[in-house]
Amino acid sequence: MLNNFAIEKASFTGAEIGMLQSLREVPGFLAFTAVFLLLVISEQTLALISLCLMSIGVAITGLFPFEIGLYATTVLMSIGFHYFETVNNSLALQWFNKKEAPAELGKLISIRAIASLVTYAVVWLFFSILMINYATAYLIVGGIGFALFLWLWLVFPSFEPEVAQHKKLILRSRYWLYYLLTFFSGARRQIFMVFAGYLMVEKFNYSVSDIATLYIINHVLNWYLAPKLGKWIGKIGERRALTIEYVGLIFVFVGYAVVESSEMAAALYVIDHVFFAMAIAIKTFFQKIAFPEDIASSSGVSFTINHIAAVIIPAAFGLLWLVNPSIVFYAGAFMAFISLVLSQLIDSELNAKMILEPN
Repeated sequence: MLNNFAIEKASFTGAEIGMLQSLREVPGFLAFTAVFLLLVISEQTLALISLCLMSIGVAITGLFPFEIGLYATTVLMSIGFHYFETVNNSLALQWFNKKEAPAELGKLISIRAIASLVTYAVVWLFFSILMINYATAYLIVGGIGFALFLWLWLVFPSFEPEVAQHKKLILRSRYWLYYLLTFFSGARRQIFMVFAGYLMVEKFNYSVSDIATLYIINHVLNWYLAPKLGKWIGKIGERRALTIEYVGLIFVFVGYAVVESSEMAAALYVIDHVFFAMAIAIKTFFQKIAFPEDIASSSGVSFTINHIAAVIIPAAFGLLWLVNPSIVFYAGAFMAFISLVLSQLIDSELNAKMILEPN
């Protein structure tokens, strides 16, 4: 609902949307600080606290339909979201072994898709049938999230890690390729998250229910495809999977730049979202080259690297958008091309680590 709420109630232009998204990504840039919180609380506890903050941020968003208020509630949501995602990624890589990780990460995406599917269906119902206002919609969804946080806090047992994790920042030269792939992944993702959705609303006049329908389609596909893609990545390997993803993304971004049909734009949006599931390959590549005790710290560092460009791109590209929206998407195609070149080095990096660590 964010793009429509910002445009309809807070009168945002592309410049304010860009600034909003840049501010939203600042907590992601600071995700490396999660490792310091782990000095005093467990990863599982941090995940639950993060879900609580995110739910509160969602619940109160509709009460502040003006620029500063929307910036503040978005940052609160973002703090919860990014710390949760940091810990979520870390725990998944610790709990799944290297052989099962691609398939299990695919299942996680499928489970998330089911939850998102239900949520977007509710959003569609709110704005297409019940015709409720934004403040009520945000309060209901955030309230449900807070209730689920309480249930997780009270019911779920505490799980102990098999390998004690480092409680300090870890940066290793052996992870250089993973860092670069993560950086460009974050840059491209921002173009999709910020400007692809904004294109739908500004150029093709998509309503909240239209956007919700697109997300329903996206999550139905992820529900079905993500587990299969995970198994497929496990079979063909990370290099081949990422090669297919990046070639596809080049065509998708060029498509965004030239599209004049609302139906074709919607198709590009759905295809773009499906490619997100293939980013599993970056995580499993890291799992294969990482020391087990580095995973928690490196998850925070990787989130920060992922968000270096994310802090800059929305605001800077928001200004480019005012000049010519196509420039934004051509830049995304160029980033996908750089990632394609980098991905061709994956097998050589894996082989190098196997030679150095035969056991």
